[in-house]
Amino acid sequence: MSIKDTRACIDSILDGSIRDSTFSKDPTFSFDVPNFLNGVDSGILNPRNSWKDKAAYDQAMKNLAQMYTENFEKYTGKGSADYSKYGPAK
Repeated sequence: MSIKDTRACIDSILDGSIRDSTFSKDPTFSFDVPNFLNGVDSGILNPRNSWKDKAAYDQAMKNLAQMYTENFEKYTGKGSADYSKYGPAK
């Protein structure tokens, strides 16, 4: 993502115009992805749309989710808060 597009994303957060967007839910991590922002090509807002090979993106996302889950297993056990509900969908 270019600096110009990054700046436009930040500006939309700071000026509140992001509230005018609709959002799609990321199926793996459940975060909301804006469908449009002023001054930003909508094609780059959802990372999957920027990949030519959608199957490769899906595999990379699956691998990332697995790494996230494995990493957080190190922080489980007595005296630890359970943050697994904030991780990737199973």
